Amino acid sequence: MPSFDIVSEVDMHEIANAIDQANREVGTRFDFKGIDAKFESVSPTAISVSAEVDFQVHQMLDVLRGKIIKRGVDTKSLIEGDIQVSGQKATMMVKVQQGIESDVARKIVKMVKDAKLKVQTAIQGEKLRVSGKKRDDLQKVIAMLKEEKLEIPLQYNNFRD
Repeated sequence: MPSFDIVSEVDMHEIANAIDQANREVGTRFDFKGIDAKFESVSPTAISVSAEVDFQVHQMLDVLRGKIIKRGVDTKSLIEGDIQVSGQKATMMVKVQQGIESDVARKIVKMVKDAKLKVQTAIQGEKLRVSGKKRDDLQKVIAMLKEEKLEIPLQYNNFRD
């Protein structure tokens, strides 16, 4: 029985490379000369953006987004936090979304069921498994999900016949 998996994964090595490139660019830009502005990888899925004032943090986020796009990672996977200003420093935490949350997974399952295709969808942790008798039905599910505007990036892998 043919099947495939729906996942939302980000290559963290590409994120680390984008952070390094963004730090280099911020270090050489004229509008950031003499300013303590930097990106730091706090945990495997969190990035700290720090500068002296909040508008510089927003400028730095644009630089980071540009570097991430150039590396082929979807920027929908970035979840921006609030800016905390303390003294002479403004910081923002940016989380990197890994996996499909349960409420989004249920929404995807409902969309597939509403399409009235002869497929079964099962939530398996942070991914979904779609299986059916015909390969064409599975390809219709992929096409339908690509047309939908979901808040997370989706990848389709592990296609088996």
